[in-house]
Amino acid sequence: MIKPFTSIKLAAAALTLVAGQAAYAAQDIVDTAVGAGQFTTLVAAVKAAGLVETLKGPGPFTVFAPTDAAFAKLPAGTVDGLLKDPAKLRAILTYHVVAGKVMAKDVKTGEAKTVNGQTVALKAEGGKVMVNGANVVMADVAATNGVIHAIDAVILPK
Repeated sequence: MIKPFTSIKLAAAALTLVAGQAAYAAQDIVDTAVGAGQFTTLVAAVKAAGLVETLKGPGPFTVFAPTDAAFAKLPAGTVDGLLKDPAKLRAILTYHVVAGKVMAKDVKTGEAKTVNGQTVALKAEGGKVMVNGANVVMADVAATNGVIHAIDAVILPK
């Protein structure tokens, strides 16, 4: 029979171990996108645009992240062309980022200012969220410095 005091010590040790694993598993926006497996093109673009350190920073950020399938919808050669033009790529990618951590349930229909200074149109209706007509296909992917909402299209600044 285990003494009550020993049981408390064992429970505390188990909780410490679990909390340590949870903290270890938490990742920033970039590493979360890498781990998700459906943002390979986005991650390559973030690297080419020189935005890795920014998106690994404290944030918080809300990233409307085009999936690989979203990038595949672009006309042939578009992605390759953008990867060779870091300034244009940076403008497009920062158009997908809003300062602050906004969970899908908190999105309201209206406009939000992106970190590139322009606004995006948000629509929240019937539990679905859209940004500039792109559908959020996976919401609330948590990161230590914000949240990712996967979208089904690349949105372009005006």
